Amino acid sequence: MKVDKSNIKNVLANIPTNPGVYQYLDKKGEIIYVGKAKNLHRRVNSYFNREHDSLKTNLLVRNIAEIKYTVVDSEQDAFILENNLIKEYKPKYNILLKDGKTYPCICITNEPYPRVFKTRNIIKNGSEYYGPYTFNFALDLVLDLIHNQYPIRTCKTPITIDGIEKSKYKVCLEYHIKKCCGVCEAKESREQYLKMIDEIRKIIKGDANEISKSLLKEMKTLADNLEFEKANELKKKYDAIELFKSKTIIANLTTKDADVFGYDEDEQCAYISMLKIHNGAIIKSQIVEYKKNLDEKEKILSFAINELRQQLQSTTREILVPFLPDITDENAHYYIPQRGDGYKVQQLAQENVKQYIIDKLNREDRLNPEQKSHRLLKKLQKSLSLNKLPLIIECFDNSNIMGQDAVAGCVVFKNAKPSKQDYRKYIIKTVEGADDYASMREVVERRYSRIVDEQGELPNLIIADGGIGQMHAIKDIVIDKLHLDIPIAGLKKDDRHRTANLLFGFPPQEISIDPRDELFKFLTQIQDEVHRYAITFHKTKSSKRQVHSELDEIKGIGEKTKKELLRAFKSLKRAKSASVEELEKVVGKSKASILYKHFNNNLTA
Repeated sequence: MKVDKSNIKNVLANIPTNPGVYQYLDKKGEIIYVGKAKNLHRRVNSYFNREHDSLKTNLLVRNIAEIKYTVVDSEQDAFILENNLIKEYKPKYNILLKDGKTYPCICITNEPYPRVFKTRNIIKNGSEYYGPYTFNFALDLVLDLIHNQYPIRTCKTPITIDGIEKSKYKVCLEYHIKKCCGVCEAKESREQYLKMIDEIRKIIKGDANEISKSLLKEMKTLADNLEFEKANELKKKYDAIELFKSKTIIANLTTKDADVFGYDEDEQCAYISMLKIHNGAIIKSQIVEYKKNLDEKEKILSFAINELRQQLQSTTREILVPFLPDITDENAHYYIPQRGDGYKVQQLAQENVKQYIIDKLNREDRLNPEQKSHRLLKKLQKSLSLNKLPLIIECFDNSNIMGQDAVAGCVVFKNAKPSKQDYRKYIIKTVEGADDYASMREVVERRYSRIVDEQGELPNLIIADGGIGQMHAIKDIVIDKLHLDIPIAGLKKDDRHRTANLLFGFPPQEISIDPRDELFKFLTQIQDEVHRYAITFHKTKSSKRQVHSELDEIKGIGEKTKKELLRAFKSLKRAKSASVEELEKVVGKSKASILYKHFNNNLTA
């Protein structure tokens, strides 16, 4: 039976560029492959845009009926989440982790003074093996922390307690460079050495939080006893472990078992995501969508929590939520995390909801492009509390260098799209020097006076690119002088000259918009477009002025003659010193006479 690929095309077009993990499902809804990606869009699309050399990969692609994905904060998190999901679902197209021969493990040897190292060989001699690791990154991250912070031995010498007592061993270079504590010469007690191994074991298992707490407590005790040097050494270890923990929220969650929920909504629907955590690892994710028949989001969240927990067969007591639901289960503990790993993973659930909404909107926009335009304008109308939908938006920007070649540009957006035939360029005529506000007043008056005189169509919204000052300059003309009822907004920029906030009203008030929101991107598009348009016009005008020469002032001498003259004489100075006969050879008798008279009259003068 042929797999229906219609839904896959939409996913491929809209899947984000974030790092994350993707899951391929067959027509039965079973997960057949799990993969990780630094860039989800590029990686997932690579499966479908070409024929593969591998028979296995081609067979996999033919059996994909659905694509799901989870976005994460970093490539490291993607690595670890992939490993968790492979172990949970054992997809048939992944290389199953049946033993440790293919993938490396971390070994803690069964010796009086154990060693810790990476290996692919499992030897049943009582040694401990952790893994296998499907990727070297996570393994190397752990080993780097261990060997940088714990001076355990790395040599293969079979050190025994009896041999140390009989002084059979000598310390090596590793001891002298402080990479080993020198147990072979009893420079460290076995009790202290095994304590280090115990801490290492906890780090490998993912219990780094417990070590951090212990180190912090010990540091305070040493500081209270004025043993600051020892406390400082512990602080270095504490900082290294905290840095290790910060590299991934997925590997070191303090909550061992929990259900984490994210919530977002638009005008029609509510969206709820769930991340299931087991033994400190995210193992499942799911998103549901509901039509908003209820106005209260607390009731919607309650309903979604019950449904999702049933779908994922979860009985855990710990439930992390963005806000408390309307109805709670007496057998579960609901709380809103404010900091730490719980907060981070709850924000990850929120991020997945937002990405789901973006994907949905992108799919709908591809089917109905006009829908996006209407939605953007409705958002803008709501943000500014406008009486009318801003179907026509005009934006102004000035451009000059120290007052020279002062120009302005006006761009027009109709139905949220650039209407380039309505763009207008203006050369500043009445303003001397670099006065942006006076220039803005001149341009705005010229534009709207003409539209009024010609009974043209006025905009529903005017946007100033330059913020509060330009908003007031526009108001001076549009409202105070021409008495037009047109709303005026401004775009505030940050220190890097990037769009930061929307300004509206007099006095102007800041209206915050999420930089990830499509309305913010739309306003940035308008700002970038008017800036490009004004700058391009300014550069064109400035370039023309720079190539302007005395030849442009001579009546009867056109561009073609000018080029022929400069091509023959290489410079204006040589042309001016040429005889009339030399000029005739290049431009003919008539024009040579005009040029010769002009040059010699000016010389005489």
